[in-house]
Amino acid sequence: MTTAETVFAPARAKAAADSATVRRRQGFQHGGWFVAPFLVLFTLFVIWPLLRGIYLSFTDANITGAGASFIGLDNYREALKDPLMWDALGHSAYFTLLVVPCITVLAFLLAMLAHHIERGKWLWRLCFFVPFLLPSTVAGNLWQWLFNPGTGMINYIFGIDTPWLTDKSFAMLAIVIETLWWTVGFSFLLYLAALQSIPGHLYEAAKLDGAGAWHRMVHITLPMLRNITGLVIALQILASLQVFDQAVVMMDFGPGPENSTRTFVQYTLEEGFTSYRVGYASAISVIFFVIIAAVALARMWLLRDRTEEASR
Repeated sequence: MTTAETVFAPARAKAAADSATVRRRQGFQHGGWFVAPFLVLFTLFVIWPLLRGIYLSFTDANITGAGASFIGLDNYREALKDPLMWDALGHSAYFTLLVVPCITVLAFLLAMLAHHIERGKWLWRLCFFVPFLLPSTVAGNLWQWLFNPGTGMINYIFGIDTPWLTDKSFAMLAIVIETLWWTVGFSFLLYLAALQSIPGHLYEAAKLDGAGAWHRMVHITLPMLRNITGLVIALQILASLQVFDQAVVMMDFGPGPENSTRTFVQYTLEEGFTSYRVGYASAISVIFFVIIAAVALARMWLLRDRTEEASR
């Protein structure tokens, strides 16, 4: 390198860095105006309610909001000793354990069927996805009628006399069945899109090597769907823990037989809008938020480790 280049190289590098900084600032100034409406709405309807709820969890506020006083961690101490809260959390966890594996396997099988079927492919895809478009009240009322022991079709078709909605042994199972029918379409769509993105030459090469259908699915399809399976499981866990609509509608806005279907979200609303204990309801909401955040962070951590292993 010549003497002139040695002298002017730092100056050119500094000028380039200054130019890049100016471009970033200009980009932020112009892009900030496009992002500002979203940030305002996000702050107004997400950040502020979250901060307000955390504040109320340290008070004895009622539904009117008048006369609230700061009580520290009393609400949290009461919540940790509240058997009804733990029962509701157990019901939500039990529902999640039933729904997540079933809906993951069912969505995969339906996607495989819709992907490989030749005739009427669009009709099968439509039938599998349409229930997901129904409002929760419509789906809940429909299955409430189907499970009715006197007039419903489930007992009539299978020739049984099961009290689905009035027996604690079957009430949660009925909600699980309704949820599978209602929400499997979303996971089905994710799996179908992932199946269509798998390169066809992988299957052709496997066929030339003599691999059968089972080996192709085990050694090509399932490994290629690993990421989408993780996504489906994570989304279903988060959604199932927050189960509310279908449980409330199918049980006529009650907690079910012997409180067997009262979920965590339902118990929170009962404390806030039936018992008028907004401060306590806010405290258990914060506890639930911590649980949901822990599940989401665990998913991110597992995904990061899996990505690091794949890159090695």
